[in-house]
Amino acid sequence: MVAFRSNSSFALHDSQIEQFVTDGFIRLDRAFPRKLADEGRAILWRDIGYDPQAPSTWALPVVRLGDYGQEPFREAVNTPVLRSAFDLLVGAGRWLPRASLGTFPVRFPNPDDPGDCGWHVDVSFPGDDESWFSYRANVTSRGRALLMLFLFSDVSEQDAPTRIRIGSHLDVARILAPAGERGMSFQELAEKLDKTAARPQALATGKAGTVYLCHPFLVHAAQPHSGRNPRFMAQPPLYPAEPFQIQRDD
Repeated sequence: MVAFRSNSSFALHDSQIEQFVTDGFIRLDRAFPRKLADEGRAILWRDIGYDPQAPSTWALPVVRLGDYGQEPFREAVNTPVLRSAFDLLVGAGRWLPRASLGTFPVRFPNPDDPGDCGWHVDVSFPGDDESWFSYRANVTSRGRALLMLFLFSDVSEQDAPTRIRIGSHLDVARILAPAGERGMSFQELAEKLDKTAARPQALATGKAGTVYLCHPFLVHAAQPHSGRNPRFMAQPPLYPAEPFQIQRDD
């Protein structure tokens, strides 16, 4: 493994880069200020329409909100620590800056099954139709450089943290390789992920301002919320500036 270094004071440690390679993700605490998380959460509460102080109004187990590009979200995804990490994990000049944070699946304490807790890999380019289940992933990760999890609220083990199968990105690469450039649809790939079931699990917990930077092939899943505080998390991709080349001179 090559340990890439940076002149930036925000450079990742070699051990973090090695963890990304072997486990498929790293956790960055205080990747963006809590103040931005608080400001962003206020915007999200406004759009949800529930009363933050009245759990009786939290009717659904999950509310999905659209792409958010207001100032707190733009600043959160462009901190020096994150930009430095993108350079080290993806390559300087090989990723596209973001001006928004994508969708927010906001999860609420609720005994009902949210209906979206299956193990999966995020897909990244269109298939034969416009449905999400026909979207595809391939071995060169067309259209996605990283999967990112931005915590906009404190997330404990009871607050529906995303489940992660550690090291599963290595299995998924081997699953996708025979499919070549066409790759597999969301559903086709999901049906083969039983090969990752023996992998140990991690939970994407942390304080507001924590960011998980994940390999795009990392297998992960939602879960029901058994805690008390709603979980606010964004899950945007980092887009590549150019197609990945698995074999390259440098």
